[in-house]
Amino acid sequence: MSVEDTAVAQLRRWQDSGGRWRVLARGGGTLVIALLTCDSGEEVDRLSGASPALLDFVGDRDGSDDDPAPAVVVRDRDAAGKPRNSRPRDALGRPLPPGAPGVPTMPDDLDLPPADALRLAQQLLDDGLPFHAHEVLEAAWKAAPAGERELWRGLAQLAVGLTHARRGNMTGAARLLLRAAERTGGYANGAPHQIAASGLSNWARTTAAHLERSGRGGEVPMPRLTTVTSERRTSAPGPATPG
Repeated sequence: MSVEDTAVAQLRRWQDSGGRWRVLARGGGTLVIALLTCDSGEEVDRLSGASPALLDFVGDRDGSDDDPAPAVVVRDRDAAGKPRNSRPRDALGRPLPPGAPGVPTMPDDLDLPPADALRLAQQLLDDGLPFHAHEVLEAAWKAAPAGERELWRGLAQLAVGLTHARRGNMTGAARLLLRAAERTGGYANGAPHQIAASGLSNWARTTAAHLERSGRGGEVPMPRLTTVTSERRTSAPGPATPG
């Protein structure tokens, strides 16, 4: 396979695994493209190329979200008029065609106290749904006070890393887990809400090394988010059913 074909194949694999991409620069016939996480859009890696195959694949698009004929998706709302995720997704959060049966996602306006968010996220991890756990942790990150925000962001990145590992994207998974390790490790000497920051940081580094070495993510055990030895099943609001 040529270098040109490899760049296209890498971009296709990233997109097919649910990731997004964005063109950062065009010049002299060369493209520089950022590979982004599925939902938060955080940059994980970059690729560049000047091959006709890559230029043809990207065309005049600025990113994977650009569609020459986008489908109109009506935003779902519940009986109370609150917004709900409308795009159906599979168990690992990969988009499905409109109207396809999917695995329910979390409500868009999920707002839980930290202890409940941690319990629900742990429950979802234990059930093999790291993408859904990431949705819970991302909501907690966005609502967290400034002093805790990087910790919750690290927890969300950990769940996204696990999602990419389950999807078969070991490179993206390892990079996200290392970022999660750095952020959770910053709270190793005193994490709030009984979050196991030190243990999670060590776990994320060890798991990232394992993924890069073995190339297999399906057998990675789920981590424990807190130092609590037993956790009840949460009664928090359930996931929203896609329309």
